[in-house]
Amino acid sequence: MINLTAKNALVTGIANNRSIAWGIAQQLSSAGANLGVTYLPDERGKMEKKVAELTAPLQPSLFLPCNVQDDEQIQATFDAIKENWGRLDVLVHCLAFANRDDLTGDFSATSREGFRTALEISAYSLVQLAHYAKPLMTEGGSIVTLTYLGGVRVVPNYNVMGIAKAALEMNVRYLASELGPDNIRVNGISAGPIRTLASSAVGGILDMIHHVEAVAPLRRTVTQLEVGNTAAFLCSELSSGITGQIIYVDSGYEIMGM
Repeated sequence: MINLTAKNALVTGIANNRSIAWGIAQQLSSAGANLGVTYLPDERGKMEKKVAELTAPLQPSLFLPCNVQDDEQIQATFDAIKENWGRLDVLVHCLAFANRDDLTGDFSATSREGFRTALEISAYSLVQLAHYAKPLMTEGGSIVTLTYLGGVRVVPNYNVMGIAKAALEMNVRYLASELGPDNIRVNGISAGPIRTLASSAVGGILDMIHHVEAVAPLRRTVTQLEVGNTAAFLCSELSSGITGQIIYVDSGYEIMGM
């Protein structure tokens, strides 16, 4: 059994009960981790209320607003971790965004601002969060992010998000190299297509899921909890020799040629 008792784990990116981040948070909690959860603040407080109600059964000891486009909020998040926990053991990065207009049509029509936004939120944010997490991971730690096959192969309508995921995967390798001497491991999970709030912006997501169900060796796609299981493994001592890797959790679809 995976044991994360006495581990402090920060989970970002929970939006609703379909979020992969939600599946990860559940499995980390089941393994005994002390959870902290961040949410994307909005003017009406709708996201705060939604995420608070969803995560309440897990009893997170920290519940913090964190917009990764706001340096002050990032700083405040890690200041709260230092003040309340003293150290951080696990960081789960489940953040991605691209303008809907940049996820359809010709890739060459991607706007400058759309390209910048997708790369900043979906890829650079991992670098930012790792920078702030590093001095708090005084006893080593594990950083896990989420990627997708569209970062290494062309997927219809994935467009600029594919570029962002490619950058994210390279971030994993550079961060693993930098942080390894401090016993901090950095890995990514490449999950198969799942119906989430983020994936709903990708045109033809249901067709993608049905295709995976027909072609993948297991003849199905995966669930949020299956991705959560792999994340819990990567956050535990059972994976102590693994870093800089992209682990595919996609029912084997990645191995198929046709």
